[in-house]
Amino acid sequence: MEGMSRVYHYRRPPPVGIDGAEKKVFLTMSHLGIGSPETHYGRWFFRWCFWRQGRMEGSDPVKVIKKAISETLVFYYPFAGRLREGPGKKLFVECTAEGILFIEADANVDLQQFGDAVQPPFAFLDDVLYNVPNSDGIINSPLLLVQVTRLRCGGFIFAIRLNHTMTDGFGLMQFMNAVCEMACGDTAPSVLPVWQRTLLNARDPPRVTHRHHEYDQVVDTKQINIPLNEMAHRSVFFGPTEISTLRKTLPIHLRHCSSFDLITACLWRIRTIALQPNPNDEMRLLCVANLRSKSKYLPSGYYGNSFALPAAVATAGNLCQNPLSYAVELIRKAKAKMTEEYMKSVADFMVINGRPNLTAVRSYAVSDVTKTDFEKLDFGWGKPIFGGPAMGGVATVPGLTSFYISYKNKKGEQGIVVPFSLPVQAMERFVVELDAVFKTKPLNEVGNTKKGFIRAAL
Repeated sequence: MEGMSRVYHYRRPPPVGIDGAEKKVFLTMSHLGIGSPETHYGRWFFRWCFWRQGRMEGSDPVKVIKKAISETLVFYYPFAGRLREGPGKKLFVECTAEGILFIEADANVDLQQFGDAVQPPFAFLDDVLYNVPNSDGIINSPLLLVQVTRLRCGGFIFAIRLNHTMTDGFGLMQFMNAVCEMACGDTAPSVLPVWQRTLLNARDPPRVTHRHHEYDQVVDTKQINIPLNEMAHRSVFFGPTEISTLRKTLPIHLRHCSSFDLITACLWRIRTIALQPNPNDEMRLLCVANLRSKSKYLPSGYYGNSFALPAAVATAGNLCQNPLSYAVELIRKAKAKMTEEYMKSVADFMVINGRPNLTAVRSYAVSDVTKTDFEKLDFGWGKPIFGGPAMGGVATVPGLTSFYISYKNKKGEQGIVVPFSLPVQAMERFVVELDAVFKTKPLNEVGNTKKGFIRAAL
């Protein structure tokens, strides 16, 4: 894409409206994990790239999708409202029927010209998702921003900005599936939305039954806060070859661990090496774990946030001097904490402690969105060539979060692409260390460690 002429012409009509909801309705939010709205959650950016083909080939995607969203918001009317903050920092949604922001755009580029750039981090996100001035707040702002960009080749890009306080990846996909159904001619979603956020409220009286390291209040002695737009962004593809290489470094009893555990252990260790912390510093790995498959109480159609982030904790020295299996074991133990009781304990912890923020200091959060089926979204033009988060590091604080996204590379290999963000110099070290990992074959070989510097070792 370097040197490519890009001329985008934006037309910004009024926000998409909805029918009904003439009276104001106030909907309470769950106690679960809402934290401080300006720092704990934030905004998510998602993007889908489509060819113009299939049964809708001759139709205008802007008109079709805009109409479908308007029809879907009749059922998902809270998205057309605004998030408010009441006494005691309690969040609620005021269903004002103000609607969402919808932008149509045209670009004089062809989809194939993007090449590998369609995978995250997407360098042209600002072009395909215009940040409407004064629209990106968490409180009192539109909850969704959508842009459909028609391309010269006839394809199009659908991009959306989401207020993460409202829903998680599974909830977003439920909403997007409903939009697709409406675009294809249905009159109602096949899965009707369920609000019922009180299902995940704290108990009365609240009682914390687990240790929640993800909310430890850690002092940032270095006080380094680099804006996201000043960080380096890359992605790593883990296909069958990469997974096999990593798996062979594990002892026999761990070789059947999940790809998630394997990739996460690898990235956590190498990221730590690249950041060059003090060997005695505590590092945290926050595993985004969803409750939907574990809960007996969440009904079909529930689209609120229903996840927690149980933490694995290790000193930088132990994490990097021990073999990969050490990190794998820690991650497996952290994931095993995730039960319905753990979620209830999180909600109780929030109420008792006044909605603390997640620990961002020396933390790294990973979210596996491969099971959300972002890559299967179909408005009627067929499945996208890419679908999922546009970049890493945006869900909470700069550089904190990575998403695991299903992706097929040019060789036709199905795998997982992981976008992430790091300070520029740390990113340079990360690339060197990752390259060394896939060239290193000895099992459980520990490298030499000098004071103040940790060397990679599988």
